[in-house]
Amino acid sequence: MTDHNERLVYLSGDFVPESQAKISIFDAAVNLGHCVTDSSRTFHHEAFKLKAHIARLYQSLKVARIDPGIDPDEMYRITMDLLERNLQLYATTDDCWIVHNVSAGMSPLGPDPKQSSAATIMISNQPLNLTGWQKYYHVGCHAVTPFSRQIPSQSLDARIKNRSRMFYTLAEQEVKLVDPDAQSVILDTDGFVAENKGGNVFIAKDGVVKTPTSINGLAGITRQTTLEICRAQGIPFIETRLLPYDLYTADEVFFTSTPYCLMPATKFNGLHVGDGMVGPIAKQILLGWQELTGVNVVEQADSQTHMSS
Repeated sequence: MTDHNERLVYLSGDFVPESQAKISIFDAAVNLGHCVTDSSRTFHHEAFKLKAHIARLYQSLKVARIDPGIDPDEMYRITMDLLERNLQLYATTDDCWIVHNVSAGMSPLGPDPKQSSAATIMISNQPLNLTGWQKYYHVGCHAVTPFSRQIPSQSLDARIKNRSRMFYTLAEQEVKLVDPDAQSVILDTDGFVAENKGGNVFIAKDGVVKTPTSINGLAGITRQTTLEICRAQGIPFIETRLLPYDLYTADEVFFTSTPYCLMPATKFNGLHVGDGMVGPIAKQILLGWQELTGVNVVEQADSQTHMSS
């Protein structure tokens, strides 16, 4: 029996209740970690830059040699259909996180890892809970470099957004052992700033915003949107290589990622960033996000936290 109060997910051709969504233990996502992913979100229940996220998903699929069996337009249509089916279960003040996972399908053990069956397509959406990040909008998180280093692009290019998240998980666990309020600043094997476990790293220095190029990190859509906001707000920016020294001496440090848009950091490896307060450029860019989307994510996080307390 279907519970009409339960969200649906899309699983390889069918819309099924979350509790009934299952994949085989022999799926390539499980056997090999051969699965790519992308995540997006809504603002006022409207999917934000979904076509750009799906375009990036298909770039990842191509390089990962996974044939999804449907084209981007069909993936978009299914995603919007699923969102529409579930919206009745969301409060008007809630937004949702949209997640795509596509694996190479069934993968029996053997000598040849190439795709030999239909892809497994998994699409879900769920309430976007910002309470875990809420206080950092006001006091800033603490940026910390983990011991683990970025996987070299010669081995696995970070622009292939994949479900093999072990490296990022370990890096984030390492920094939280140092500081529970930490967010990771992952360095590459040459010591340059690469990315965060789920987003990108920015600094502001003398009124100029700087962020690493995507040569050693994810080409984040939220990163690109933040640069577009900088351009619209008249904030100069450059894409360049950054070293830890640049974060130590920056006026501001912040992260960008799909769920929270922008997260200020007020410490880096135990030292205050600038004056140790959330900076004016981060605040200005957050206002730019509000102007662009019609949603004040800080107020959204505050409201969720108040309602859950």
